[in-house]
Amino acid sequence: MAAFADLDRDDPDLARRVRACFDAHAHKVLATLRADGGPRVSGIEMAFVGGEPWLAGMPGSVKFADLRRDPRFALHSGSDEPDAFTADAKLSGRATEATADERARYAEQAGLPGPGGFDLFRVDLDQVVLTALDEGRTALVVSSWRPGRGVTRTRRT
Repeated sequence: MAAFADLDRDDPDLARRVRACFDAHAHKVLATLRADGGPRVSGIEMAFVGGEPWLAGMPGSVKFADLRRDPRFALHSGSDEPDAFTADAKLSGRATEATADERARYAEQAGLPGPGGFDLFRVDLDQVVLTALDEGRTALVVSSWRPGRGVTRTRRT
C-alpha cells in the first residue's frame, strides 16, 4: 500500500492530472462491499488535504460501516459528458479509520473548527488509474500506477 505522495514522487505529471480530475467534480462515487459481499456505490465529497485523499462524511453512514468491516474500496472522480470528456481518474486500495491525531491534523489543514462531527478514513493506495483522451481525441490512453511497479500505459483506439 502507498500514499498519494508516492505517486507524486514516481510520476508528478500523472499525480497532477489525477488530482485535477478529482478536483474537477464535487461529487465522487465510492464503491465498498456490503456485509453480504455485494457491491455498494455511494456518493461522497472526497478532498485532498495535506496532499493526500481522505474519505470524510456524516457519522453513521453505511459506506463507513462497510469500510470498518472490509476496508477495500474504489473511488471514481466523476466524468464529463462524452462531448466534453478529457479524462477521469480512479483510486483503489484500503481505507482505515483515522486516529485522533490524524483527525486533529485533518481538521486543522482543512480549516475545520475541530476534529469532531464527521467520520474520517485515511486512504492507502494499491492502484491509481487515469483514463484520458490523447491530444487528437482519437484514442483513450489508460495510465495505471501501482506501488513498486511504476506506471503502465495502454492506448485504445
